[in-house]
Amino acid sequence: MGERPDIDLTRPSAARVYDYYLGGAHNFAVDREMARQAIGMWPELPLIMQANRAFLRRAVEHCSARGVRQFLDLGSGIPTAGNVHEVARAVDPGARVAYVDNDPIAVTYSKSILGDDPQTIAVQEDLRHPDAVLAAARDLLDLSQPVAVMMVAVLHFVTDEDGPADVVAAYRDAMAPGSHLVVSHATRDGQDDQADSHQDLYRQRTATPMTMRSHDQVRALLAGFDVVEPGVVHLPLWRPTSPEDVDEHPERFAGLAAVGRKP
Repeated sequence: MGERPDIDLTRPSAARVYDYYLGGAHNFAVDREMARQAIGMWPELPLIMQANRAFLRRAVEHCSARGVRQFLDLGSGIPTAGNVHEVARAVDPGARVAYVDNDPIAVTYSKSILGDDPQTIAVQEDLRHPDAVLAAARDLLDLSQPVAVMMVAVLHFVTDEDGPADVVAAYRDAMAPGSHLVVSHATRDGQDDQADSHQDLYRQRTATPMTMRSHDQVRALLAGFDVVEPGVVHLPLWRPTSPEDVDEHPERFAGLAAVGRKP
């Protein structure tokens, strides 16, 4: 991927740990060690991450079917199969995507994979700084037109002190009518024992502590949006493509999913 950015490779990165969960190769020994520790505590984690990735695909397809042709993917992580631009371009080859992450390695890999594609950009910014993110996104996206803002498996890394509702509201206020917000979020509902140990692990090992939230807390983050059916539900229950995709115990996936439309 060319010259590696000057970062601390002695500490796990949430983006690279997620890449490992998905079976990717863009991670380091320190990330794999933490991921294995987490899986030892919670064996279903890879299945949860795969369900989250499947939700992303379905949500992009939903937004595309409703005419959205530009996407702002916040906390996009390290590219793997089924990226937003790949899914969106299956509907319209002209779809444009701005990828944003605060992990320099994730952004470096993204730039390497995207190359000189004029319909995508990869930006190193922190989603908690909406003004800076939106300024960078405007290099590619026309925010006077509908956009899908993707916050997939990222808001649980925004602490209560950082005000996740205020962060979401700042993006909402910049979005044109007809825009969509796509959210998935780790939840502790029904997962208290595992949730506590999982949050402790991220707090101790990474620079991005995790805050798992309840259904009502996640629903509140979509204030100002019309939440599309089926509402805020566990990952496999958000518009599954076939009955076989619905697990008998969807709550075990410990993640909530929702899409909102700005009126």
